[in-house]
Amino acid sequence: MSVFIDDDILMQVEKPARYTGNEWNMVKKDPKSKEISIRFAFCFPDIYEIGMSHLGMRILYHLINERNDTYCERVFAPWTDMEEIMRQKGIPLFALETKDPISDFDFIGFTLQYEMSYTNVLNMLDLAGIPIRSKDRTEQHPFVCAGGPCACNPEPLADIIDFFVIGEAEEVINEILDVYKRWKTGESDGITRENTGVKEENESIDDETNTTVKNGQTKGKSRESFLRMIAKIEGVYVPSFYEVKYNDDGTIKSIQPKSNEFPAKIRKKIIKDLDQAYYPEKMIVPYINIVHDRIILEIFRGCTRGCRFCQAGFIYRPVREKKPEKLVHLAEKLQQSTGYEEISLASLSTSDYTGLKELTEDLINNMSEKRVSLSLPSLRVDSFSLSLMEKAQSVRKSGLTFAPEAGTQRLRDVINKGVTEEDLLESVRIAFEGGWSTVKLYFMIGLPTETLDDIAGISELGEKVVSAYMATPKEKRGKGLNVTISTSCFVPKPFTPFQWESQDSIETLREKQKYLKGLIKSKYIRYNWHDPEISFLEAVFARGDRRTGEVLIRAWEKGCKFDSWGDSFDFSKWMEAFKECQVDPHFYANRKRNYDEVFPWEHIDIGVTKKFLQRENEKAYRGELTDNCRVKCNYCGATVFGGGVCYE
Repeated sequence: MSVFIDDDILMQVEKPARYTGNEWNMVKKDPKSKEISIRFAFCFPDIYEIGMSHLGMRILYHLINERNDTYCERVFAPWTDMEEIMRQKGIPLFALETKDPISDFDFIGFTLQYEMSYTNVLNMLDLAGIPIRSKDRTEQHPFVCAGGPCACNPEPLADIIDFFVIGEAEEVINEILDVYKRWKTGESDGITRENTGVKEENESIDDETNTTVKNGQTKGKSRESFLRMIAKIEGVYVPSFYEVKYNDDGTIKSIQPKSNEFPAKIRKKIIKDLDQAYYPEKMIVPYINIVHDRIILEIFRGCTRGCRFCQAGFIYRPVREKKPEKLVHLAEKLQQSTGYEEISLASLSTSDYTGLKELTEDLINNMSEKRVSLSLPSLRVDSFSLSLMEKAQSVRKSGLTFAPEAGTQRLRDVINKGVTEEDLLESVRIAFEGGWSTVKLYFMIGLPTETLDDIAGISELGEKVVSAYMATPKEKRGKGLNVTISTSCFVPKPFTPFQWESQDSIETLREKQKYLKGLIKSKYIRYNWHDPEISFLEAVFARGDRRTGEVLIRAWEKGCKFDSWGDSFDFSKWMEAFKECQVDPHFYANRKRNYDEVFPWEHIDIGVTKKFLQRENEKAYRGELTDNCRVKCNYCGATVFGGGVCYE
């Protein structure tokens, strides 16, 4: 039965449109029709405005709904005001499309974009009335699955998620649903309607097989049989079928499948040809402002640069591009179906798209009559891009963003940034002469080998940007210079050359932030910094194992949720949870690893080899740069996928 959310409830909460649905281009199906045999709840563990901005959700939502037999609906984490009312009134977590409780669905699928959203995963399961631990779920419960970048180390959630999708879900989700449909109708493991004793009744239990059938769906013993079936699909990981053994010092000894029928390594699934991949020609248009409220065109996946701290640059290899003509066609279709007046190009490094000139010229020519602007994030500023931005009129002259990442050339070489101070200052000069007057500079604090001289270099670079503005003729430069320096805290991530590194202690990070703040004297420079406590927990769960999952559950039981939101974050509760579970968080965050240590993600294969990452780590300490993939192949291992830039 659908949940009824009346106006009295909506009037009590912030932004009620988060919970109403019925937006333009929302998919509407009759879940009671005979055609619909699978219901999929796509869950984003954060609020509506953030989840609806996520491109992956937009793609998978429409892709799954292309199936006549499946209805995919959206679910977001209710904000604290709505959750309080839901718990008071006994309202279960529901899907936006039908308002049906998601506990009635076949699948509950989470996308894991950020480690600090894990408590929201638990909270959403609890709001839905679904047991937190997978072992406690019965034949009455949906399968809980998860994917996304954080799934490359699934172990902190291994006791919570039934199965993970490793890699790009577009390439594997239909195969999973096809297997589920066969399993559901009893076409697997010898389970049929005949041997379960199902006739006309809604539900029955066969005493001999102890198999429960409800609404024509075989469950009970066959719940495990379904997981066994999909565990053999490339890109699917079922944690309950793997055993972890530990050494006396707390490090991992081995991660092995419990049976030979399961692979020792789970290789990620990728789309080889993005031009042939599904991409929606319609996107939902929300009634309220969201973070990215525009058409999003994904121009390519992966990155050739190889910055040694950047997980995305390694887990999304190899680089695969879409052809400009394909993108122009999609832009036209999406503009017609949404009415949006802005198009944003999505990638890790827009400037590296080989068809950028052709694409942008065609988009500007085609869309100018419709008064549709073009947004160009992740763009290196040079004379070409400045001219392009002038034509696009999408990047307002109030702001440009640069990410030097480190304050000195020495440290930029350590992280393989491939950008010099001269590059940055030349870009800034071009921008100032073009009329821009607001610049944001992004850096990391706590990078491997960092010294106080590197910290001081951040302040000095900011001062040089101010000097570049002052040296620009007044008739050319814009008014009101505003330079913002932002520093995040380095977090060692799996499948990067820095996965072996320690994170600075919270105290050290705070001292470095205080030191930098004291160096910044210019009235034109503003300094923002990230909370080291949040970065500390991010490091714990980025490299966590199954033992950290118990801490996660305990912290949630203490009330932790929305941990990436400053007003909701309570570090003291987290530290209590670690203490009660007898887990040392510093073991995960602040300990440097040996090259031969077995990682919690050792059984996950993203293509890039551990040997290559070790080689890059060694080069970092020598301050040696590695050429990007288009200049020279560095034999990272991504050629195993048989596509992309590796074979161009």
